[in-house]
Amino acid sequence: MLELETSVLDRIAQEVGVKSSQVAGTIELLDDGNTVPFITRYRKEKTGNLDEVQIRDIQQRVKSHRQLRERAATILKSIESQDKLTPQLQQQIEAAQTLAELEDLYLPYRPKKRTRAQIARERGLEPFAEQLWNADPAVDSPRAAAAQHVNPEQELATVDNVLQGASDILAERIAEDGSVRESARRVALKTGRLKIAAAGKEADDSFRDYFDYSEAVSKIPPHRVLAINRGESESALRVKFVWDGDAAQAKTVRLLKLNEHRFALFMMDVSADALSRLILPSLERELRRDLTQRAEQHAIDVFARNLRNLLLQPPVRGQRVLAIDPGFRTGCKIAVLDETGNCVATDVVYITGSQSKKSAAREKLAQLVAEHSCHLIAIGNGTACRETEEIAAELIAESHADLRYVIVNEAGASIYSASDAGREEFPDYDATTRGTISIGRRLQDPLSELVKIEPQHIGVGMYQHDVSPKSLKESLDDVIESCVNYVGVDLNTSGTALLSHVSGLNRRTAANIVSWRNEHGSFRTRQQLLEVAGLGQATYTQAAGFLKITSGDEPLDATWIHPESYPTTRRLLERFELPSEKVTRDETVRETLQQRVAELDRPSLAQEFEIGLPTLTDILDALVRPGRDPRADLPAPVFKSDILKLEDLQPGMTLQGTVLNVVDFGAFVDIGLKDSGLVHISKLADQYVKNPHDIVAVGDVVTVRVEDIDPVRRRVSLTMRSA
Repeated sequence: MLELETSVLDRIAQEVGVKSSQVAGTIELLDDGNTVPFITRYRKEKTGNLDEVQIRDIQQRVKSHRQLRERAATILKSIESQDKLTPQLQQQIEAAQTLAELEDLYLPYRPKKRTRAQIARERGLEPFAEQLWNADPAVDSPRAAAAQHVNPEQELATVDNVLQGASDILAERIAEDGSVRESARRVALKTGRLKIAAAGKEADDSFRDYFDYSEAVSKIPPHRVLAINRGESESALRVKFVWDGDAAQAKTVRLLKLNEHRFALFMMDVSADALSRLILPSLERELRRDLTQRAEQHAIDVFARNLRNLLLQPPVRGQRVLAIDPGFRTGCKIAVLDETGNCVATDVVYITGSQSKKSAAREKLAQLVAEHSCHLIAIGNGTACRETEEIAAELIAESHADLRYVIVNEAGASIYSASDAGREEFPDYDATTRGTISIGRRLQDPLSELVKIEPQHIGVGMYQHDVSPKSLKESLDDVIESCVNYVGVDLNTSGTALLSHVSGLNRRTAANIVSWRNEHGSFRTRQQLLEVAGLGQATYTQAAGFLKITSGDEPLDATWIHPESYPTTRRLLERFELPSEKVTRDETVRETLQQRVAELDRPSLAQEFEIGLPTLTDILDALVRPGRDPRADLPAPVFKSDILKLEDLQPGMTLQGTVLNVVDFGAFVDIGLKDSGLVHISKLADQYVKNPHDIVAVGDVVTVRVEDIDPVRRRVSLTMRSA
């Protein structure tokens, strides 16, 4: 790995807001092959107790710096091969802090297509251009001197041809001057605007907001950039970049002191040509690219935040669930799941048509609920959702007062049901039944079920189809890895999809764990992981702490305590005179431990046991709360017993809802209607809100007030502001 200079460590530390020693420690751990979840939880002393966000931030900044240095090395090699590398240029390239700065330095030496300037050089005009640039005393005037270079054989038939060729050479020289480009770049950033218009009379009406639109590039928000890009790519919009060319020209003249030049008028014309013909198109591409990259990254960040909140929704454990995948023509598919998610019954009911058909559907649901002792109904939010909800509400009102239903986001369920993973998990069921089972399991344990689906199909993003698939996948994979390891995984019940995201594991080692389990039965200890094919000591170290065994031979295997800390943990328990086999399984013993832990002088104890204070704190917390699921602290889903109709709504009515999606302009909230209501960003709080994610997250249960109802478009505007 490329070693980082102290100055780079200091800069990254300042940008992240930590110490240089923390950055150095983190980089060393990452370079040694440790995963971010492992470093975050089990190497706190080395990082100075950095959290996962800070570690990933450092990781990304180091990656960017190394890519910059690799690019610099490539550029140096290219210029050196041309025999044009000077000590000063090498120093400038090695000191460059941004890719734009690096590429500006490389521009004069970059291999390029045959330009007008190159053609002029081939015609022998470079010496003449140099004379003009240097204001050679031998030249009385550009036009008079140009007459000496007229040469029809070189396609220089006139003085104007000669002057144009010399001008092209000098314009390219100015355009490749790094200081000129940087000056022009600043003007473009400050004064540049995107002017948008309809591409024609038949332009897609969905882009009508942009048919006559203009906005400064420095102020245009990310979601608007992506909307404009989409309109342009679909030939609905025509986009033009405009800037203050006069300001750019004035700065260039001052920078190159062209007003003091003997041939000032000629040189000013050359610089104007350089700006309009060479620099502006290049800067426009650069700025549009930068705008798009930032907008894409923002969209990816929004998706990642929403996905994290969706994955970390609390599970509904110990409940039998009747799952329904609603449908009209083909009927509603039903799957009854037991407490562990196993499918124990399937059926189909039809909710459209005559009243007798609806009654039959209701009776069938009542029969299944009674037969399997179901207390919850999970209804997918797709086609026929509200009609199915009506049947469920009628069933509850008529005969099952203790029954509740939940609307479940079914995005991606159909994709999973038709996938190889779906067929492998449920080979005896058809695709529709597999999808229905997935809907029910999403309620029972969202994380375990949703990791089976490619995250871009889960439907909590903004313009996710307009961003780089590679960047999106990398970011969302990080989110899934983070969530899975934040919650922990049951080694004996989890499938390949969930296990493959555990720190240190991959699809192959996860499949090998399942194969070992099928052959030998349940794991009795974490140590048995070393018997799994392809799982060596290094992988075991990364993975073991995140894999839990609830009823094994080693009580500590049910906790977050890493096996490397077992000897210290046992010494601690001996100090407290408490048996380890009872601490994780006996509530009374845990209460005793909790009382003793509260009285401890932790810094002194850490020193005595020769461990870091963060590790000691984590061990004690794990002993006091061995089976803690961090998702349990979050609000449960909204359990419903009756249906809400648009006609029931009145302005001022207060409702409870679940946040389905958070975007730049607000949040979409499920209040029980077919379509979600919108809380505009201006209505999220009493105070000014810059970022909706600061106020709400996907899965949040929020109290909203109806502000406006549009019965024609069936839209509901909501507010979270005080009355």
